[in-house]
Amino acid sequence: MSSRIVSEKKSKAKASPEIKSGGNGQRSYTADDITVLKGLEAVRRRPAMYIGDVSSRGLHHLVYEVVDNSIDEALAGYCKNIKVTINSDGSIGVEDDGRGIPTDIHPQEKRSALEVVMTVLHAGGKFDKNTYKVSGGLHGVGVSVVNALSEILEVEVWRDGKTHYQKYKKGDPVGQVRVTGKAEKGKRGTRVTFVPDGSIFKNRSFKFDTLAERLRELAFLNSEVTLTITDEREKPAETETFHFKGGLVEFVKYVDATRPAITRKVFYVKGEDKDENDRVVVEAALQYNEHYTENVFTYVNNINTHEGGTHLVGFKTVLTRTLNNYASKNGLIKEGRIQLIGDDFREGLTAILSVKVPEPQFEGQTKTKLGNSEVKSIVESIIGPQLADWLDQNSADAKRIIDKCLKAAEAREAARRARDLTRRKNALDSGGLPGKLADCSIDDPEHCELYIVEGDSAGGSAKQGRDRRFQAILPIKGKILNVEKARLHKILENEEIRAIFTAIGAGVGEDFDAARIRYGKIILMCDADVDGSHIRTLLLTLFFRYMHQLIDLGHVYIAQPPLYKLKKGKTEAYAYDEEERDEIIKRLKSEKKKGKGQKETTAAEEPEEGATVTSDGIVISRFKGLGEMNPEQLWSTTMDPEKRTILQVTIESAADADRTFSILMGDEVEPRREFIEKNAKYVRYLDV
Repeated sequence: MSSRIVSEKKSKAKASPEIKSGGNGQRSYTADDITVLKGLEAVRRRPAMYIGDVSSRGLHHLVYEVVDNSIDEALAGYCKNIKVTINSDGSIGVEDDGRGIPTDIHPQEKRSALEVVMTVLHAGGKFDKNTYKVSGGLHGVGVSVVNALSEILEVEVWRDGKTHYQKYKKGDPVGQVRVTGKAEKGKRGTRVTFVPDGSIFKNRSFKFDTLAERLRELAFLNSEVTLTITDEREKPAETETFHFKGGLVEFVKYVDATRPAITRKVFYVKGEDKDENDRVVVEAALQYNEHYTENVFTYVNNINTHEGGTHLVGFKTVLTRTLNNYASKNGLIKEGRIQLIGDDFREGLTAILSVKVPEPQFEGQTKTKLGNSEVKSIVESIIGPQLADWLDQNSADAKRIIDKCLKAAEAREAARRARDLTRRKNALDSGGLPGKLADCSIDDPEHCELYIVEGDSAGGSAKQGRDRRFQAILPIKGKILNVEKARLHKILENEEIRAIFTAIGAGVGEDFDAARIRYGKIILMCDADVDGSHIRTLLLTLFFRYMHQLIDLGHVYIAQPPLYKLKKGKTEAYAYDEEERDEIIKRLKSEKKKGKGQKETTAAEEPEEGATVTSDGIVISRFKGLGEMNPEQLWSTTMDPEKRTILQVTIESAADADRTFSILMGDEVEPRREFIEKNAKYVRYLDV
C-alpha cells in the first residue's frame, strides 16, 4: 500500500486563444491545424499516456519497463541473472545476461537495430511468435518510452565477443552505435543506465523498497531467475538478492507468513494445454489458513492482473466444483445442512495463479484483466484433475478445508442478515443513511466528497466549516473493530463500520458494486498522532479487505492537516511539517528586518497554552488534534480544494499490501516486532 500527493491548488485560467474564423463566422479547420509528432516527441508531450502518471508511480514504472525486457529474455530461456543498481549519482542501471539487443543493421531502417529499438515506438521482437513465445511487453513501447523520458540514457550490449555502446539525450542519439572493445570471455547481455528527465519528473528519487517489492514478486513468478537490487546511495551499499527455487509455493508461504495454515502441504500444479502452436502454461499454488479473508493473486505473463479475467473465473469455478464433489463423495456435508457456494470455499484461501499466454488479449490499456475466453477452460482442465488427486491423497487436509467451508457458510448466512442493514436502493438513495452523517446537497458522485473524521469534536468543526454543496461529513468514535481478526457478520455488528458501509452505499465484499459509490473522494481525516495513525490504519484495512475496489479506482485519500500554527502580530501561517515550519519562521524574521513585520505580541494577545514564543515574537503552536481547530481553520487548511493537499492511496503490489496488513493487524506478534525494528529509522514524527 502506498500513497501519492495530490495537490489541488489551482492556477488561474489562461486566456482563450484567438479564434480564426471563416467566411460564415465559424472557426476554420485546415491542414495547417494538423500536428504531426515525430519520433518520440509524442511520449514527451503526453508521458502519462504511456506510464500512467509522472509521480513516483510513473518514475518507478520506467524501471519496470526495462526489467520486463530482461524477464522476457528469461521466459525465452536465455537469461538467468538480472541486476538493478541505484547509482550514487541518482541514475539507475538494469543489467541482464540475455542474448543482448541486436546491433546489426536493420533491413528497412538502414541503421543499427539497437538504435531502432531505443528510438522507435512499436519496434521490438514481440510481435511474432518466433523471438518470444510469451511476453509481458506486447506494445513494443517499453524501452523507447524510457529513453524518451530520460535526460540521459546509455546502453551497452555484449554480443559476439564485442561491447557495443550508444548514448541518448531525451530520446535522441548523441552518436552512432559503436564498438568500444572486446567483451569479457563468455559475457553477453544488455545494460541500460538512465537518468529520468527532471523537466518531466519533479521527484527523481527511486525508492529501494518499492523496486525490491517488484523484483521479489518477479523472482517468485520466475523460479529460474536471480534478481539483485543494490542501492549505492547508502554507505555501505544496501543489497538484496531474490531467488526462489520453490517458486509459487514459496510465494504462498511468504504471503501467509503471519497466518497459521490449516493445511500441512501447499497444493501446487503446473501444466500446459496440448495445442503445439499456441501453448498456454498454467501454474498455481494454494493453501488455507485460520483467517477469514480470501487472497487470490493472478498473473498473466508476469503482469499482475488485479482485475482478474478469464483465468481467475476458471480457477474459481474449478475450485468450487472440485471441493464440492469431494465433500459430497466423502459424505462431509450432512443432509439438510446449509448449501455451500463459491464464497465459502474461498474463505481463508491464499492462492497464486500464473498463466503464460502467447497472445493475451487484455481489456483496456492498463493490462489488468485477461479477456481470452479459451484460457478459462484450459485453467479448469489443468487444475481440476490434479486438485482432486491431491485431496484424495491428503484426506486430513481435505477434511479441515471442508470443515472451514461449512463454518464459513454459517457465518455467511449471519452476515447476509447483517449486510441487509447496510444496503441502499441506489447510489442516490438517502433512506436509511446513518443519523450522524451530514450529507451533501448535490448528487453527482464525481463531484461529491465524504470526509470520515476522527472524533465528534472534529466532526462538528468539519460540519460547520465544509462546503455543504459537495462535502459530506461522517464522524466516527475512536478506533473501529480490527477487521483482520473477525468474520464479516461480526464486522457488520460494529456500529461505526456499518455507518461507513451504509454511507458509501456500494455494498460489501463480493456484493460491492462500483456503480453505486456515492462519493468520488473518500477522505480519511485523523489526528496527526499515534492514535490517529492507528485509526487510519484500521480504516485502510477495512477498505482493503472489504472494499478494495475503492482503492483500485482511486477513490480513497488521506487528509493532511497542519501540524503547526505560526503567528506574528496579525500574520498567521500554517506548517505541515518541521521543514515548512522553519521556512516560515525564516520568512517572518526576514520580513521584520525589511520593516514589513507586524506589531509585536502584546499582553492582550496571550499565546495559547503550550505555545512557544521566539525571541522575535513569533508564536508557535503545535496542534494536538483536529478538534483544536475552529471551523474556519479546518476549512482553510485541510478542506478547501483550492488550498489543501491530500494523499491518494494506491496499491503497487496487492500481495505485498496483503502481507503488510497481516503483519500490522494480525495475531502474530513476532513479525510485527521485526517490521517495527526494520522501519523504525524511517519514522519522522514520534508522539510518545
